[in-house]
Amino acid sequence: MEPPKGVLASLWNFICFLPYFIGLLLLGNFKGILFCPLICLIMTIGNSAIILGLWPVHFLWTYYCMFRAKRYGPALKIVVCIFVLPVQLILWPVVGIVGSIVGGAAYGFLSPVMQTFQAVGEGKTNQLYHCFYDGTWSTVQGCFTVVRDFGDVCYHTYFSVMDDLRQQGPPDAKYYEIRVLYLPGAVIISVLGFMVDMPVISFIALCKSPYMLFKGWHRLFHDLIGREGPFLETICVPFAGLAILLWPLAVVGAVLGSMVASIFLGAFAGVVVYQESSFWLGLCYIIASLSIYDEYSNDILDMPEGSCFPRPNYRKKAKLVRTNSHGPTISRPGSFRSVPSRSVSFTNPITELKPLELIDSLFKECKRHGEILVSEGIITLQDIEDAKSSKGSRVISIGLPAYCLLQALLRSAKANSAGILLSDNVTELTSSNRPKDTFFDWFFNPLLIIKDQIKAENLSEAEEAYLCKLVLLNGDPLRSKNSNIGSPPESERKQAELDAFARRLQGITKSISRYPTFRRRFENLVNAISDDLAQNDGSSKPTDGPKTIPRSKSAFARLFSQKSFSFTNKTSNHGYDPESQTVVNDVTIT
Repeated sequence: MEPPKGVLASLWNFICFLPYFIGLLLLGNFKGILFCPLICLIMTIGNSAIILGLWPVHFLWTYYCMFRAKRYGPALKIVVCIFVLPVQLILWPVVGIVGSIVGGAAYGFLSPVMQTFQAVGEGKTNQLYHCFYDGTWSTVQGCFTVVRDFGDVCYHTYFSVMDDLRQQGPPDAKYYEIRVLYLPGAVIISVLGFMVDMPVISFIALCKSPYMLFKGWHRLFHDLIGREGPFLETICVPFAGLAILLWPLAVVGAVLGSMVASIFLGAFAGVVVYQESSFWLGLCYIIASLSIYDEYSNDILDMPEGSCFPRPNYRKKAKLVRTNSHGPTISRPGSFRSVPSRSVSFTNPITELKPLELIDSLFKECKRHGEILVSEGIITLQDIEDAKSSKGSRVISIGLPAYCLLQALLRSAKANSAGILLSDNVTELTSSNRPKDTFFDWFFNPLLIIKDQIKAENLSEAEEAYLCKLVLLNGDPLRSKNSNIGSPPESERKQAELDAFARRLQGITKSISRYPTFRRRFENLVNAISDDLAQNDGSSKPTDGPKTIPRSKSAFARLFSQKSFSFTNKTSNHGYDPESQTVVNDVTIT
């Protein structure tokens, strides 16, 4: 939709927009007020029960794993167990319960409001019905999903992290130790940094908040009248109008966020003292941190560059190119400065991939490859039953997702892709369209490095088959040794390199498995594969010993049907016939 041209057209569009927006806002607020207490109660009770129920286990197991940790020295263990862990374990229930109350109230109110506006987007049918229904039952379902994912994090993710802490040894055969003599100075300077930065940064944030409020309103109203920025598309008009009303809350949130950040910014002075072994440099950091915040806030608000605070060097080896606080600062994010181009429209969207979409597509590929591998006898029904039980199955939980990631890396390396080529052979996951979540950065760049290393190795089909076996079965050393699928390379160096690739891929997959929604999706994956196999086999009970199951003919498998699959006899696309691949709308990983 083209924006109106002329002052009168813009004014008439604004007048017509007001009753439309106010009606949706009132309806959304009514649903939000109605469901907010219920959602807040459900989320608070659910999360609080999880926190308090697991707290004794967390307390004992955390101390046990810390004492048994191989990477930490005795002095560091004593300091952590006496001064750090008690504070964290005592604050955890308080912070968790308070966060559940605030988060439940915010989700219970905002979710119906946002879904009410989404119901009138372009392309929606029966908009009147969806205006009243959307955001009601879906909010209740989403609340239970949040509680379940929170429970998975507190149980599965927690024990996974603690097991790594307890079992993994130190790098270079040297455990981490702490220099006890520098701790008193670090603690003193941390407290001093908090006492200085907290009030000063809070004062700076309060002084700049009116500027942020009125400049933000000026920008939003300018876009509303001229139909620019977030008002360019009709679908965005209700949301942008809501942004005008909620902008004061954003300003309050920015001020509160600055206050909270000042605590950690000031306390970091103790880290500087410990790292640099200098009390004086810690004092320099306290002054420099004020300048850092002042300059950063000026950049965000498009205010004059520089700061009224000095910025002394607080490192023995300066990492900054400049030390003058009045010099050029970092580039400004044009949040208030530049007007978005009218050519940027939802009619020509930029493909930006989201983490949850990638994880969903990863599990779809796990289901497809899992059915194929089971039909070939590589994955047994016992593996699936173990994955559903408390025993766990590393072949299913870690090996299968790692195998799917490996297929993507092999395909990307052969296609000379700069990023990771998805299974549609069209969509490419690169640094420009990847999700911006910090969690995603932890494994995206390592995957690119592994892809480049695999490309440099120029693996043969036999070596690729052996690598696939290692990635899939490395969690079960006995089966990996007894398996007849593929043969190790003759070169010991090549074999060691492939072993390293497999270990790194499984380590990355294990990190991905700690994502809050991973466990729920994994259980759905295992149940779906098990149900499909049970329908085709005529029985849902596992038999003794490995069993070859006829390939499942589920709807998803039929979309990606193929004639055969094996590690030793591969096509150019590593195990599936490209001619039989059906193009679907979902973005898939491998």
